[in-house]
Amino acid sequence: ARSASDDKGPIVALLAALDALRAAKIPLAVNLKVILEGEEENGSPHLESTLLAHRELLAGDVLIAADGPVHASGRPLVFFGNRGIAGMEITVYGPIRSLHSGHYGNWAPNPAMGLAQLLATMKDANGRVLIAGFYDDVAPLSEAERRAIAAMPRDDAELAAKLGIAQPEGSGRRLAELIHEPSLNVRGLRSADVGEQSRTVIPDRAIASLDLRLVKNETPERQFERVVAHIRKQGYYVTTNEATPQERAKYPKIARVTKDAWNYPATRTPMDLPVSRAVVAVVAGATGGPPVQLPSLGGSAPMYIF
Repeated sequence: ARSASDDKGPIVALLAALDALRAAKIPLAVNLKVILEGEEENGSPHLESTLLAHRELLAGDVLIAADGPVHASGRPLVFFGNRGIAGMEITVYGPIRSLHSGHYGNWAPNPAMGLAQLLATMKDANGRVLIAGFYDDVAPLSEAERRAIAAMPRDDAELAAKLGIAQPEGSGRRLAELIHEPSLNVRGLRSADVGEQSRTVIPDRAIASLDLRLVKNETPERQFERVVAHIRKQGYYVTTNEATPQERAKYPKIARVTKDAWNYPATRTPMDLPVSRAVVAVVAGATGGPPVQLPSLGGSAPMYIF
């Protein structure tokens, strides 16, 4: 039940803490304002307009986002940013209808194979994205951020064993480093049928759904444009609409590329600000030991609005 913990668990924890303070007659040391938003998994379509409509009411000196996991080591985690996100779908076309693979195999282009070959041009065997300019806009990590990553628990081998991963991507670099770089993920593939529903056909189309995770200084629009430029470089005619019969007859390779409705940039707060150090000190004092500090969480949240 992902939505039971993400993000209802932290909400209950916060409210229980306030109840405990009140019961113990311990006054709050600051004015506290709580924003609960239930549409994050749907792109937060109403968050920005709501915040702007109540800008004066919600004004504050510090924003703490209570959305994120404990570290895999079990220690509390304080993070200072979120990656952004850009989602997209790529549709590659074959014949205008599915064809019998025996009668038309070796002659009719197969869009599933074409899409697989296209996706294979986007990353190398170690997971490095090969799209031109993909890493150009990345804001470098500060010295404090590099130190924090170096000090994180070294648990990659244990984590890989738990997840059944014999050889992680990244050319031996740690997960804590890699989540501070942009990524390209194939989150879904669809073409005809498999298993008991499989048929001996050359499908009419194949679809891939991708998400691009963004880091500080990157924009969803620019990364989307880079992916489109890469697809064109592979010889594809790119459209945002369903391919017409005329386009199918004219272009040997057609890709429809569409954006998700919601895309947003990354945010990252400097770790060496006085308020950043104060939050770490409070967490350490409350939990009996230093928390794990992470410059940016791997997941995305629309903190850019704030």
